[in-house]
Amino acid sequence: MAEVRLDNVTRQFGSVVAVNAINLTIADGEFVALLGPSGCGKTTTLRLIAGLEQADGGHMYIGDRDVTNLPPRDRDIAMVFQDYALYPHMTILDNIGYPLKVRGTPRAELTKRVTEVAERLQIGNLLQRRPGQLSGGQQQRASVARAVVYHAQVFLFDEPLSNLDAKLRVEARAFLKRLQHELDVTAVYVTHDQAEAMALADRIAVMNHGRIMQLGAPLEVYRRPQNLFVASFIGSPPMNLLPCRVDLGARRLVFAGGAALEMTGMMERLPASLRDGEMVTLGIRPEHITIRETAGASTLPVKVYVTEPLGGESLVITQMGDLLISIRLFQDEPPSLPDAVWLELNMTHTFLYGAEGELMR
Repeated sequence: MAEVRLDNVTRQFGSVVAVNAINLTIADGEFVALLGPSGCGKTTTLRLIAGLEQADGGHMYIGDRDVTNLPPRDRDIAMVFQDYALYPHMTILDNIGYPLKVRGTPRAELTKRVTEVAERLQIGNLLQRRPGQLSGGQQQRASVARAVVYHAQVFLFDEPLSNLDAKLRVEARAFLKRLQHELDVTAVYVTHDQAEAMALADRIAVMNHGRIMQLGAPLEVYRRPQNLFVASFIGSPPMNLLPCRVDLGARRLVFAGGAALEMTGMMERLPASLRDGEMVTLGIRPEHITIRETAGASTLPVKVYVTEPLGGESLVITQMGDLLISIRLFQDEPPSLPDAVWLELNMTHTFLYGAEGELMR
């Protein structure tokens, strides 16, 4: 395996900057997910690493080799595509063994290596079938087997689970995570599904407009989003983001309509640069809000908008003026609530974001 390094890499399509001066180092044996909405640049970044796109600026390294201008075949990478890219007229054995065949591997050795990998991935009994005779999950494993059999330095995954139904996605996710740990491979995984990224990756690079907005361990990104984009993208439902005005004299945050919260529990975390009267955005996760039926010193008056039972938990969505505020309850049945309630925020789990959308420190 090998380290992957991108130094100031840029890719532009006409006037559109798809990848904007990205710097990213993926350690030997590390699994990094590129996560973001459609059009954020994650797939273009993967294709740049693979050599399927040519960088307009910067350099890319695999191990100690500068691969910026090398064709894909010389980069020692293996790629698993979204549509699996299996040849429909070939058996699964020949599909998996194709990378070895084009490199002149003798048939006996090819069959031996393919069989070993297929058994490991629990598709050894399917080698004489063709792709059309396999389920989506089996085709996905065959596609992964084709990548594994080559012993590449880096594995690239382009949304490989997006064509599977919900049950198969969960099974395939567990399979990929176990496989990556067993093989100790360097892997780059593109997805728009944050559950996949959180479950699989050692680190997540959250992307938007061709830039990495935050890079960190999954729980680090979830617990401490560094800007409003990450806060609004990570989490289901995402973090509640509430615009307000700072009243330092009264030690409170004032919201549109006059509702206010005492800043008890967050005073020691306020940045020295915070100014009285400054407009900020208060961020808090839905699980750090408690519903009360009476007012308190640190409560906000809201109206119950809708309740949603989600199985093992419930979601209560409330409304304060034009704002919708989500509350996660760890109970399978939503409570019976009056139309008007109060929300008590755990102020030790709140964040303040400034006018530029960055976390205030």
